[in-house]
Amino acid sequence: MELDSIDFQILQLLSENSRVQWKDLGKQIHMSGQAVGNRIKKLEENGVIQAYSLLVDEKKLGLVFTAFIIIYMKTANHDVFIRFIQDQKEVVEADRVSGEGCYHLKIKVDSQEKLNLFLNEILEYGNYKMYLSINEIKKRNPLTTAWE
Repeated sequence: MELDSIDFQILQLLSENSRVQWKDLGKQIHMSGQAVGNRIKKLEENGVIQAYSLLVDEKKLGLVFTAFIIIYMKTANHDVFIRFIQDQKEVVEADRVSGEGCYHLKIKVDSQEKLNLFLNEILEYGNYKMYLSINEIKKRNPLTTAWE
């Protein structure tokens, strides 16, 4: 699916408020609510819009520790490790990478004890380096990059 400027405008506005009504969104981009709804359905059907989500203040939920972990696998069989990280609720992002390490993980936990338990489990699959976040500086909306 090729996206045009109207699709990007819709995506940008939905990323700011995914609960906006189609007619209100349409007013902002000079389209009818029904036309906007049809475009949104097309974006969903083509997998451009994969889901709608809720952003919460993780610190208010008690998730005060954010760690970035570089994993150095000790085996070439990564399937078991991939299943492990997919099952761990602490893992909020995981990427297989080139360069240093095999995987980079971002985890969030509510205590140092849980962080230590998680790190101990990682040792079953390989070694790691860990960095603790002391302050989140920026969260980026991927639409700002794609749109420009």
